[in-house]
Amino acid sequence: MRSILIYILFSLLSYTLNCHAQTFRGISVSDGLPDLVVNALYKDSTGYLWLGTSSSIERFDGVHFKHYSISATNEKEKEVNVITGMPNNEVWFGNNAGLWRINGDELEGIAPDVINSKVYSLLHDGAGHLYVGGEAGLFIINESKVDQVLIDPNILSVANTVKGLALDNKGNLWIATLHGLYSMSLTDKAIKAYEPLDGELSVSYNNIYMIGSVLYLGTLEKGIIAFDTETGGFEYYMDLGCITSLSGDQHDLLYVGTNGNGIYFISAKDKKIVKRIQHDPNSREGLRSNSVYSLLVDRDGIIWAGLFQIGLDYSLYQHELFSVYQHLPELDLKYFAVRAIEIGENDKLIGTRDGLFYIDEKRGICKDFRSSHLRSQMIMCSYAFNGKYYLGTYGGGMYVLDPLTVTLSDFEPQIPNPFIHGQVFSITSDYWDNLWIGTSEGLFCYKDGEQKFHYTSKNSRLPEGNVYKIYFDSTHRGWVCTENGMCLIESSSDRLITDKFPEGFIHKKMIRAIYEDSQRNLYFIPDKSSLFVSDLILKTFKEITDTPLDGRNLQFIIEDDEHWLWIGTSDGLFRYDKGENFVSYNFADGVPTSIFLGCPPKKGIDGTLWFGSSQGLFYTNTKRINDAKEYPYTLQITGVSVDNTSFTSPVKRKKGEYEMALNSYKEEVTIYFSDFTYTDPKYMSYEYKMEGKDIRWIPLSGISKISFYNMSADKHVFKLRRAGNPDSEICLLLDNSSSAGVYWIPVLIVIVVILGGGYCFYRWRIKKAILDTPQFLSSSEEAISEEIENDDSLLSDDKYKSCNITVEDCRELTERLKAIMRNDKPYIDPKLKIIDLAETLDVPPYKLSYLFNQYLKRTFYDYVNDYRIAEFKYLVNKGEHKTYTLSAMIEKCGFISRASFFRYFKKTTGMTPNEYINTLEQGKK
Repeated sequence: MRSILIYILFSLLSYTLNCHAQTFRGISVSDGLPDLVVNALYKDSTGYLWLGTSSSIERFDGVHFKHYSISATNEKEKEVNVITGMPNNEVWFGNNAGLWRINGDELEGIAPDVINSKVYSLLHDGAGHLYVGGEAGLFIINESKVDQVLIDPNILSVANTVKGLALDNKGNLWIATLHGLYSMSLTDKAIKAYEPLDGELSVSYNNIYMIGSVLYLGTLEKGIIAFDTETGGFEYYMDLGCITSLSGDQHDLLYVGTNGNGIYFISAKDKKIVKRIQHDPNSREGLRSNSVYSLLVDRDGIIWAGLFQIGLDYSLYQHELFSVYQHLPELDLKYFAVRAIEIGENDKLIGTRDGLFYIDEKRGICKDFRSSHLRSQMIMCSYAFNGKYYLGTYGGGMYVLDPLTVTLSDFEPQIPNPFIHGQVFSITSDYWDNLWIGTSEGLFCYKDGEQKFHYTSKNSRLPEGNVYKIYFDSTHRGWVCTENGMCLIESSSDRLITDKFPEGFIHKKMIRAIYEDSQRNLYFIPDKSSLFVSDLILKTFKEITDTPLDGRNLQFIIEDDEHWLWIGTSDGLFRYDKGENFVSYNFADGVPTSIFLGCPPKKGIDGTLWFGSSQGLFYTNTKRINDAKEYPYTLQITGVSVDNTSFTSPVKRKKGEYEMALNSYKEEVTIYFSDFTYTDPKYMSYEYKMEGKDIRWIPLSGISKISFYNMSADKHVFKLRRAGNPDSEICLLLDNSSSAGVYWIPVLIVIVVILGGGYCFYRWRIKKAILDTPQFLSSSEEAISEEIENDDSLLSDDKYKSCNITVEDCRELTERLKAIMRNDKPYIDPKLKIIDLAETLDVPPYKLSYLFNQYLKRTFYDYVNDYRIAEFKYLVNKGEHKTYTLSAMIEKCGFISRASFFRYFKKTTGMTPNEYINTLEQGKK
């Protein structure tokens, strides 16, 4: 018995691990991934996933890619092998040409003179040291210092090809190479080799991971080899073929990617495979290939797999707000469409389209009733009454289940139609314990097993057609819903009446469900129409429209302990506060499907809500909804595209607030955003509004961008939040106010033509624009020199009196500075500081500060920006504005933002960049 229990528990654990990642989404070229060989994966603290391909670095936010091209002498050098995170959320990567840092939108080489060969492994110790393994041995980077350590003195030895690194807690760095395993003491950098006694054990390792005192070494042919650092012993661990990726959870699980055998999760302690993910040709939701080149199981439990020549697969994220009911692994209800449920204190009745299931967890009973027990397997309704369960079927009549004996019996065998061969749609009871049954043959009423009434459209006012729903409200009044309208059961006489409905009521429609809430309001769900609400006396009623429910086929309604309504539809589940707030729940929240049938939900005695769906049974409660952990990442504006040009990141002022200057009239502005949930994009739900334009929040489902056209010359505030989540709100200020003058351009042109000065003005601009970079700088520098020669106030500022520098020294330093700016172009670095130039010139920073402020009479930033503007003009004169976007050219010139560039360009030239380009083009005609 004990062994059986252990087996069941282990089966449950295995099921939990496997069910978390059953659904994968595949990413390829059509989704924006330009290269289909993904070698490296990393997820940063913001939520972005970084991919290293055979030719580029890509940033992915769940919907959109941002591409970082790598410059190299040949395509093979571009191949990315490893990505890692550094302090301050920096991202570094190694490729076949060396080590790189991602700096904004640019890639910056790290120690390119020293690290200029293939880099395979990166490991940061959290204390300021980065260990870099590659084909030239080991490199240790500490701040700006780089030390190279050769594993073997012979530089050509394959022992110097470092494929993996691991740190233990005893001050040792473990190094996996193509020629065996080594350790290096962090104190004296002493290298020690470890060779297996068994000559058949592989000594060529592809990767390494450490759990406790054991190293797990991945090989290209013989799977995983384990090495105990305490005993110094090697052993075969598990033969899984070619190990391409090896990582873990730092406690017990190993995550293994293979080239040809898919993915494995292994319990290191038990030496057992607890999960295996492989390509299934018959599944559209599984892994697309077994050739896994890179594998990442991130902190949110999402499995990312880089595949050879196919792209990227990842398991869809689910926020654990709901749980799928699973009594035992062998009873998987996922593939059953649930139509009726009853939830007892210890037992559950689940009616589906394919049979009936009865589960009593306390007594250990799990029984299913299929074709051998039922005339029809399609259960339409159920009802718990006087200690028994009553069941209606489609085409098989009505049954009674006795939970004590777990046996089925016919309800009324003497009336074959509808109780043996007919359709039973609804069963309920009234205040006096009468049992009411809606069927294909009218409405029946039973008391103590005896029939009291049988209403039809011929002997009563019952509307024609099937009786789909019966409901008794708190006044004991009965509502009978047929496919052709409603009637009421008069409690005093048991008569059916149809003439008590007020004008404009919903009684002539087919009603799927009726529900009375705690405030004594009646809610009606009509077929293919909007939600309808009324008070009990039918005096005040209305149709609820202009909501996220519009256009959806409503199926059921129930109230939770906080008096919110839950509404199931054929396309989603919603929670409604009875005011203006709707919260949608879908796959990303743990709901197994967005398709709901007409299964009435039930509330347990503990407040748990149970829902039947097209894919099984699931549950939640208000405490779980309210206490659930926050989404792992905040909603963010990831980029803005203007007039279909480049993808630009807005300036983030503070948490949740962004700003971007448009600077001129724009026909189309597209805003991109992400909440980094990494579910299927069709399940992403947002709400937005533009301040001053939209009164209400506008729902946005399945889309992670929004476009605005012909925006007025003003400041616009765009607000965005997760659907139904006010706390997630962020905003973007779009400043388009500088474009106001655009509307006056025609008037100005007329004025210029009338005055006759326009032509001369443009010719003067054209002549000035044709200057290239050296010419521009020469004229600018000559003007500065004349200014200096005629200025008698040099060296007069009191704060520089102690500065021992002469005018001649200033002249000499100026010439040196000009030479560096012309030849080396340090100004194209957007992070250039005065201390950087001082180091290059080998002078103290205060002397350079004196030079700018006292001799050149300008700030450091004005001086540098003059060169950047000159560089921009030079690029335009070369025609590069026809190849690159304006944003790309701005970055190439060294400006850190579009706003600062536009502001300084207008200040120095008197025109906008677009006016400058247009002027230049006209001059060349």
